[in-house]
Amino acid sequence: MSIALHIEKTSGKARLGRLTTPHGEIETPVFMPVGTVASVKGIPQETLEELGAQIILGNTYHLYLRPGVETVRQMGGLHGFMAWRRAILTDSGGFQVFSLNELRKVTEEGVTFRSHLDGSSHFFSPESAMAAQIGLGADIIMAFDECTEYPAERRRMRESMELTARWAARGKKYFEEHKNEVPWKEKQVPRRRFAPVRNDIDGGMDTCPDQTQSLFGIVQGGMDRELRKESAERTVEIGFPGYAIGGLSVGEPRELTRQMVEWTVEHLPTDKPRYVMGVGTPEEIVEYANLGVDMMDCVLPTRAARHGLLFTSEGKVSIKQARYGQDSGPLDPACSCSVCSRYSRAYLRHLYASNEVLAQVLNTVHNLSFYLETMKRVREGLRMS
Repeated sequence: MSIALHIEKTSGKARLGRLTTPHGEIETPVFMPVGTVASVKGIPQETLEELGAQIILGNTYHLYLRPGVETVRQMGGLHGFMAWRRAILTDSGGFQVFSLNELRKVTEEGVTFRSHLDGSSHFFSPESAMAAQIGLGADIIMAFDECTEYPAERRRMRESMELTARWAARGKKYFEEHKNEVPWKEKQVPRRRFAPVRNDIDGGMDTCPDQTQSLFGIVQGGMDRELRKESAERTVEIGFPGYAIGGLSVGEPRELTRQMVEWTVEHLPTDKPRYVMGVGTPEEIVEYANLGVDMMDCVLPTRAARHGLLFTSEGKVSIKQARYGQDSGPLDPACSCSVCSRYSRAYLRHLYASNEVLAQVLNTVHNLSFYLETMKRVREGLRMS
């Protein structure tokens, strides 16, 4: 058994569901905080639990470089390494390798790239990306794909889409042959280190004996509707328990992103989870949920927090601005997070102006809370509809 999606209710294109994973049941649609290097920047795991994060992301490229897959495997996978018993998804590293630009070379076999840390040379193939993700032990792992740049000519978009399809088939074959090597089946991790999760497994150890990882396929095709349709059909034909829409947020206009999401979702199975990768302001994640997307992630809430940009029910607040220096009110009067319940805008502005680490922590707590609560309200609205 890997994962299963149960759709409880629909309203228009939007879907309210429950996604069962080896490390807990997830209410969908869901927003997933990004923890690139096994850490959501500035936020300890217990705080993420308190905020209601049901699933977080890790990134294969970064974890492969540091601390290394074998180190994580020996710790029982990411769940044991970072003391997180709820669900985890890992990106294959395709987007990060794409971002290296001049430091990579793409061939049919895979991608040769240079580390952004020390310039050392490395190679990812569909098979080695699977091996790395099996070693990291996330509940959901992603096929290795090639992300198409924007803008790109149609010939380039087709070549990239077809390469992604061939890599998906290779990756799935490797995964099916090695999926039982997931580290949380090999190493027992004492439960007392973790907070309880839904559908907890009987017994005192976190071994998930009857469950394994799930591999999602990724739809590419650039900004071309017909190529997106063809990519979706070819990826579905290969057969995966879930499907992601990749290749977005690569410089295209926001409206074009929305169009590609809407167009691609129409060609994905209704009984499998749909995941839009790496996109979304608070308004956009609501829109994507209403288009029938089940899973979303984005670095925006944590990245913006580090730059003093905060999301509120009254719009964006740039807390670095001097006008908040004497403001005794809460950041967002409509927000019940621990930051808005306790601290004033003046204090948050002071922390940021003083370059205090606490500023980044508190800002991130609020932004993540805002995103997670936004998606919670979407689910509640669907439940009441």
